[in-house]
Amino acid sequence: MGYLLLKFTHLAAAAFFIGGVFFEVMILSRAARQLDQAPREQLSKALGQRARSVMHWVVLALYGAGVGLAWQYRAALQAPFASSFGILLTLKIGLALSILGHFLGVVYLMRSGRMTLERSRLIHLSVLVQMLAILFLAKGMFLLSW
Repeated sequence: MGYLLLKFTHLAAAAFFIGGVFFEVMILSRAARQLDQAPREQLSKALGQRARSVMHWVVLALYGAGVGLAWQYRAALQAPFASSFGILLTLKIGLALSILGHFLGVVYLMRSGRMTLERSRLIHLSVLVQMLAILFLAKGMFLLSW
């Protein structure tokens, strides 16, 4: 039951996180360009505040459950290059840590006032691409072997 709860929490949080980033990169950023500057800034500020309050919890659930799942697979992680499962899991964890680094970088840039629109776009696009790779690896861990 604990494994099922961890898996569900991890998958649900991943869906929320990926959906949020997908919406922001593919829909919101393009739609916001059609607004005048003042309404765009107002929308950006309101959405940013809401996203920060929600995404902190989503990220905590995602990574917390991810650590719990990694513990379940600790035997494979003791020799990460001994099996295709271990290799794919190690790559997935590496990408997840990269995304966490992006997330922490965003917090730093926001607090220091150094976040720009261009940096934000690049970070979001990078995170989206990495998340898609994680999805492939997550499924591949159980379907691919060599």
